[in-house]
Amino acid sequence: MRIIQSPLFDRTVKKFPKNEKKTLDREIRNILNNPMIGERKKGDLKNIFVHKYKISDRQYLLSYRIKQDTLELITIGYHENYYRDLKTYLKKK
Repeated sequence: MRIIQSPLFDRTVKKFPKNEKKTLDREIRNILNNPMIGERKKGDLKNIFVHKYKISDRQYLLSYRIKQDTLELITIGYHENYYRDLKTYLKKK
């Protein structure tokens, strides 16, 4: 399966410390092994999956979608305003 990153995802991940990037890589491998691991969203966010995971005591949300043989990583962040920002990003795209 091919993996592509949105520009927003790429910019956000560049700011992560090394240990958080390692955890993120592990979670992406988990998604590749089981693409349905995330929660499928409804309404405005249909066909988007959100996978939740923790680093230390902080919970991150990683949104992605699957198109044919491609995993598209859309956004990553904390829960605060996450879905609002995700909807805004998808409408602009």
